[in-house]
Amino acid sequence: QVQLVESGGGLVQAGGSLRLSCAASGIIFSLNTMGWYRQAPGKERELVATTTNSGAATYADSVKGRFTISRDNAASVYLQMSRLKAEDTAVYYCNLVTRGLNYWGKGTLVTVSS
Repeated sequence: QVQLVESGGGLVQAGGSLRLSCAASGIIFSLNTMGWYRQAPGKERELVATTTNSGAATYADSVKGRFTISRDNAASVYLQMSRLKAEDTAVYYCNLVTRGLNYWGKGTLVTVSS
């Protein structure tokens, strides 16, 4: 079983920065895709950014140029968020996909005050 634990959320003023971290534990296969999704109040969960184990990254249009996803091994992923906007306020979830299985963390709340 794989467990994902996020950290780094909090309250920040618009224009500020935050860095989210996610650590995976359990049996982690090296070939996987990790990423971040978010869900704002009253909205559906949406993709923020993902990265494969080889470093190929994808971003939602709304965060391109402001957020950067990175990882240093098969079991961790980070999201550097800059120039935050009020509309970035959401619960951010870490995700890991491997061998057809999909795992989720419990989420970390990011609140951006305007």
